[in-house]
This record gives sequence, C-alpha cells and structure tokens, in this order.
Amino acid sequence: MSNASQLRDSTQIVLSREALEGLEQQLDDEFTVTVFPESENCCRIIGSPVEIKAASEFLARHGVSVR
Repeated sequence: MSNASQLRDSTQIVLSREALEGLEQQLDDEFTVTVFPESENCCRIIGSPVEIKAASEFLARHGVSVR
C-alpha cells in the first residue's frame, strides 16, 4: 500500500522559481500540469503521476535537477 509521501512525490515537483525560469510556458503547453507559486522563491508543479514523470524528464533534458 502506498503512503501519503510516496503519492505526493509522484504527483508534484517542487522547484525554485529560478530553476523554472524560461521553461514555465513550455511546460504548461506540453503537459497537463499546474504551476503553483508556493512562495516568493519556490513553485510547485502538480499533475498526474504520468504527467509529472514526463515533466520531470523534460526538465532534466533542459538541465533542471529534479529531486
């Protein structure tokens, strides 16, 4: 059975706003995700596990480290 943290990790990515700079529009156009401003320096990308995996791969191809 999945626990809450595993489910949360598969449905969101948390990044600094700086890391996402210049990629947000492309991310929004290519994937069914929501980019939510978490704080002044941080944002959260939320979507289905399939979309989050694809978005993670997209970000990695563009040099963004996703934890």
